[in-house]
Amino acid sequence: MSAAVSDAAPGTSPGAAKPPLDDVMLAMDVVDTLRRKERLVQHELDSGEREQALKARLRKIYAAQGLEVSDAILDEAVRALEEDRFVYKPPEPTLGVALARIYVARGGWGKWLLGGLVALVLLVVAWQMLVVAPRAALPERLQAMHSEVEELAVEPNAVTRADRLFAAGGRALRDGDTAAAEQALKSLDTLRGQLEADYDIRIINRPSERSGVWRIPPNNPDARNYYLIVEAVGPRGHVLKVPITNEETGKTERVDAWGLRVDKATFDAVAADKRDDGIIQADLVGHKAVGRLMPDYRLRTTGAAITDW
Repeated sequence: MSAAVSDAAPGTSPGAAKPPLDDVMLAMDVVDTLRRKERLVQHELDSGEREQALKARLRKIYAAQGLEVSDAILDEAVRALEEDRFVYKPPEPTLGVALARIYVARGGWGKWLLGGLVALVLLVVAWQMLVVAPRAALPERLQAMHSEVEELAVEPNAVTRADRLFAAGGRALRDGDTAAAEQALKSLDTLRGQLEADYDIRIINRPSERSGVWRIPPNNPDARNYYLIVEAVGPRGHVLKVPITNEETGKTERVDAWGLRVDKATFDAVAADKRDDGIIQADLVGHKAVGRLMPDYRLRTTGAAITDW
């Protein structure tokens, strides 16, 4: 096919030559024109003299642009329009096409994938550091903690308790019970903390606070139990929280003050001391030394205690 181009367009000088157009490109342009003028195409294609009338209108359109289009180009364009040539047809939805589309869209999902991979790596690292590694080190940690407790203890009861907790941890490890082994390790650590503690036990001697209370035991309404309200004071003068077992509930709590059970004579002596001038002169009732579980008391007491009053 060939396209004849006029030497001059209306409104231009005779010497200005029109640039030649490739036949295929011209046919594509004609098809595009036909599509833009959809009503014209529909009208002409539905009439009996459709092709001739359509060609005549197309010639007028291109003549207005200074182009002369041959019948061959027009015929090719009409056929191309009917055959849907020069129209993009999406490929069949195959696996390859799907993968290609995913690749093209990588700018959108790529950052989310990268973020997910980073989060996964961080999760794995955290799991290894916080769960896997500590579990793997449990046998060594149990052994080390038991050795520390043995070095600190200066009384047989502490050593016996440490041995019992260490044996329980070993059995749990052999049974694959990680939770029980970790609990044994935690109990050994608590025992070590008790043995490391060094403090005086003093009666609370402040104007706005009680220094003693008495209680009627629930199972014996005719009796009274007497308690001095005491606290643990460290070497630097700060009050410590220590584990105390409440004899009324059986629960052990970490408290900064508790009621230490004494006999009535001791209770009355402290009360008289406080009534004298509002100050308890002999407020030191015991001392808990490093390496020991139980304090050494300076007054008569069973060591029983309450944690609320």
